[in-house]
Amino acid sequence: MSKQVEKIKQLLQKREQARLGGGEKAIEKQHARGKYTARERINMLLDEGSFEEYDMFKLHRCTNFGMEKKQYLGDGVVVGSGTINGRLVYVFAQDFTVNGGSLSKTMSEKICKVMDMAMTMGAPVIGINDSGGARIQEGIDALAGYGEIFERNILASGVVPQISMIYGPCAGGAVYSPALTDFTMMMEGTSYMFLTGPAVVKTVTGEDVDAEHLGGASVHASKSGVTHFTAKTEEEGIEMIKTLVSYIPSNNMEEAPRTECTDPVDRLDDSLNEIIPEDPNQAYDMYKVIAAITDNGEFFEVQPKFAKNIIVGFARFNGQSVGIVANQPSAYAGVLDVNASRKGARFVRFCDAFNIPIVSLVDVPGFLPGTGQEYNAVILHGAKLLYAYGEATVPKVTVTLRKSYGGSHIVMGCKQLRADINFAWPSAEIAVMGAAGAVAVLQAKGAKQVKEEGGDVQAFLKEKEDEYSELFANPYQAAKYGYIDDVIEPRNTRFRICRALAQLATKRQSLPAKKHGCIPM
Repeated sequence: MSKQVEKIKQLLQKREQARLGGGEKAIEKQHARGKYTARERINMLLDEGSFEEYDMFKLHRCTNFGMEKKQYLGDGVVVGSGTINGRLVYVFAQDFTVNGGSLSKTMSEKICKVMDMAMTMGAPVIGINDSGGARIQEGIDALAGYGEIFERNILASGVVPQISMIYGPCAGGAVYSPALTDFTMMMEGTSYMFLTGPAVVKTVTGEDVDAEHLGGASVHASKSGVTHFTAKTEEEGIEMIKTLVSYIPSNNMEEAPRTECTDPVDRLDDSLNEIIPEDPNQAYDMYKVIAAITDNGEFFEVQPKFAKNIIVGFARFNGQSVGIVANQPSAYAGVLDVNASRKGARFVRFCDAFNIPIVSLVDVPGFLPGTGQEYNAVILHGAKLLYAYGEATVPKVTVTLRKSYGGSHIVMGCKQLRADINFAWPSAEIAVMGAAGAVAVLQAKGAKQVKEEGGDVQAFLKEKEDEYSELFANPYQAAKYGYIDDVIEPRNTRFRICRALAQLATKRQSLPAKKHGCIPM
């Protein structure tokens, strides 16, 4: 056998060794937990045969605590590039079969390499997290490795989309990288995220809690809002990420990919003419409105389990990807609160960073009152949503369906926040407050006088409420001043939005020269 053939044989053996990660027994343990390996996950995520792996033979350099005897090719993370539906992406997947996926300086170097390449090439970064945390044996080197990754997360923010998939444990400092990315996916039952684990919590606070209730997928999907998506199986999660990628551009210099539209742009939906209840306090389902106006009724929702009083997600109009922000009257009457404001603001800012037009569907009675909200800084969080809309320079189309009162009217994409096209349905009520509240303030003395004279106070207030509604609880006052560009027939909403977006395709708007704004935190 020639030396050349021998060398090729050695290469193939090393490749086979690297692909085994921590070995067959470790892979069997991973499968026994109901989890796939790093390479299996990458193969499911990327187009078949498209994966180009880098640093397969890289090794850690730690000699403390006998680590020189625990050397595995690739050192616990698989990195490289590939395509999703033909579009370039960069990916890294931590390998739990190698030292529990713990992060070494070497692992961080591999991750940073593909993040740097993604920035250079203008392509999304997708990270699959399954790690026991920092490699304690490396001490400060491991911490430095995390810091290098975080800095790249920060620099890449708003330049290329960053997506984190939590497919196992993610604890301690490791959680900050997913928190810095644009979207996070968690597995139900097999993944968790927290800064300090149950044992430390028990020691410090005396609180007895398990990993699932401290930082499981359901907690972060419904209570904290840390994660945007959850999935029951790894296959389901990967398909969701593929769908997400189809709606967003590869970088901040590109437009989102367009698809061929088979749904007529002038399609009318008569159900919209009757969807608003006669009783202004009665709820209806905003999802039905969204389904009636988007291409083929399709809608990819973001954070569906968190702050259900506001709906955010991606859809298409005439094949163009847009971000939808909509109040949900069937959840707390669509009122805005701390969580809804945070959710909406973050989504609006992502859309603006990546050239995705924003369509707002408004039916909001105001901000949620009470000490709970005030003590939790609803003022600051509400200002985040206000800031996000006002800062956004992408095309913005706002449709007011029913209520749009007071400060909540302003923060939901009003004309003064540089919305481009503002439509209203005939049922729209655009005012400082609702009729009952306004009359209570404006007619307090009149009601007192009627009472003193022995008159029917309720009848008096009802008459004044009707007068107020006639004058202000309609879209025509706002239209009179040009704050509403047109009052439209509800069933025609899809066509009017499609045409508005087509008109706005060449929009050019910039912000004043500055280093960066100071968004209310």
